[in-house]
Amino acid sequence: MTAAIGRGLVLVSLFCASAGAVAAFAAFLRKSSQLTSIAVRAAYGFAASMILANLWMVAALLRNDFSISYVAQVGSVDLPTWVKVVSLWSSLEGSILFWGFVLAIYIAVATRSLNESHGPARPAAIGVWLLCATFFGFLIAGPAQPFGAVANVPTDGPGPNPLLQNHVLMAIHPPFLYGGYVGMTIPFGLALAALLTGRLSPTLLGTIRTSLLAPWTFLTCAVVLGGWWAYEVLGWGGYWAWDPVENASLLPWLTATAALHSAILTERRGVLKGWTMSLVISSFLLTILGTFMTRSGIFNSVHSFTQSAIGPTILVFLGIATLASVVLLAVRVDLLKPDGELDRGASRDTAFLAQNLLLVLFTFTVLIGTVFPLIVEAARNVQMSVGRPYFDRMTIPIGALLLFVMGVGPALPWGSTSRDELKRRLLPPLGLGLVALALALAFGVRTPWTLITLFFAGYAAHVTLFEALRPARTRMKFRTDGWRKAFSQDLFGPGLRRLAAYVAHAGAVTAFIAIAVSSTRATSLERSLQQGETMKLGRYSLTFEGIEHTEEAHRTSTIARIGVKKDGIELAPLRPMMNQYQNQRESIGTPDVRTGLSEDLYLSVMNIDEASGTIGILALINPLVSWLWIATVVMAIGGLMALFSSMRVGHAAPATPNFETAPVR
Repeated sequence: MTAAIGRGLVLVSLFCASAGAVAAFAAFLRKSSQLTSIAVRAAYGFAASMILANLWMVAALLRNDFSISYVAQVGSVDLPTWVKVVSLWSSLEGSILFWGFVLAIYIAVATRSLNESHGPARPAAIGVWLLCATFFGFLIAGPAQPFGAVANVPTDGPGPNPLLQNHVLMAIHPPFLYGGYVGMTIPFGLALAALLTGRLSPTLLGTIRTSLLAPWTFLTCAVVLGGWWAYEVLGWGGYWAWDPVENASLLPWLTATAALHSAILTERRGVLKGWTMSLVISSFLLTILGTFMTRSGIFNSVHSFTQSAIGPTILVFLGIATLASVVLLAVRVDLLKPDGELDRGASRDTAFLAQNLLLVLFTFTVLIGTVFPLIVEAARNVQMSVGRPYFDRMTIPIGALLLFVMGVGPALPWGSTSRDELKRRLLPPLGLGLVALALALAFGVRTPWTLITLFFAGYAAHVTLFEALRPARTRMKFRTDGWRKAFSQDLFGPGLRRLAAYVAHAGAVTAFIAIAVSSTRATSLERSLQQGETMKLGRYSLTFEGIEHTEEAHRTSTIARIGVKKDGIELAPLRPMMNQYQNQRESIGTPDVRTGLSEDLYLSVMNIDEASGTIGILALINPLVSWLWIATVVMAIGGLMALFSSMRVGHAAPATPNFETAPVR
């Protein structure tokens, strides 16, 4: 009976989505407010029923209702409560159900925010959103079927993948990732609506940009949270290995970042309308590609799910969505005529364009390296792999150029200017760039690309700080405002959006520095230690003091107690461990990390032999890794500031006439 209720809620959501999509497109074609109202109610109906279906599944997981197939697959009586909740997205079928939950929230919020001022774009966008909802509703009701009934109900289940029980980050990373992936549906629908109507009004452009900021912020956090999870759980000592599924989350982030910058040019200059819409559409399609890569089982990755009928179904949807988008772009993009033109000199216009091209080149480079092995295998039946050397060799120069443009671009004025003005703007930041380079050399950095990156980072940091504070400094100079009053006008006034961009840039510059240093300056040592034996790594002395055991309901842990001294000063011991889970043959290691602002001490147990009293241990000193996590928070704050600023401006904007009086081309 409980499984039937869940299936019923999913079927109701599928009916609401499909009926609402039909009503929305009929409203667009007939310019009918009545049909638009029906589509709006259907969107809310989809949201309500899909959210209830997810809550019903969570309740079933918490009460160990093994009569539901998904609970029997991933549930267990002995699991902690938080693991039972995150089990909702721990396996393939539940992850698709959770996708529907996030999509329901996005559609409900976006539908409520989209008013008559958007004209005929309103029903067109709702129609696209509900078409996507129809597909995922079908996927949940058909190939996934998380609410299948179990004939012989077991008394217990195996629990989720042990790797997903090993760290609390699994309660955080997937929701952020889904917030980014699923959220791309909203700007995608708005971009297609602009093409369908043949108009990209300032109101619609602002809405697209606002709707892109939320998933971009989620995806920014998700990409790094995935790296943090790998760093804290997998035990190899790094946070990024160009894994295909890692790449899948990076690709839409790159195009979404390009779209946000391109939208600024469109807003200010009235140009690149079709290019901006193409980037928004590409961001959505890349999230679907990433979903296919994760759920098809064709990639060997710790992040991917097993093979099932869900993967091919998603591939069909990706093909249809891509074909429809390409056709619509080809037929309608000429209607989005530019209202101005780009300045072709040394200006911020050209810097924005260069940044866009570099981001797209970065995307293409990663995409080719990720999917090329599959193309070769499909064409020639030969298995091959593209490893880290390719990605490092190809992307590091592009990343350095991006950092260079990030520094130079904001220093340039909008439009053409004199040579003396260019010197005045571009020469002063060289000072901090040279300081950063000198410090790097003083600390022993000799890797060319690291030195180049740090020089560009110093340059960009100067420009970012100077430009962020320039309006406040101008007010203080000409209006005798105090510092607090001058700066508050940016923080609480119309300058918030501009300030948000520089906050995000500050986070990005910090991330570049952290990645460059941590990836080239790490030191490591792998040793086998007897109890009481000490090994040295840098300024640290590590002593194997003994083995401890802990018993939990869902696992047994064997812990190596490692005494730590730094420069002879005793620190708190570290406890890397091996965990044995029920229904799992091999033990799963969990490293222990002492995190600091300058460096991390990272210990991972490779094996434990209690009979002989020995352990195999991997020890690393990873510099500046914590600054990558800090940089992500700063970038997310910048994204949230920009989102708040855009929403505030959007609410303050006056309404325009009803769409029934607006022209449709």
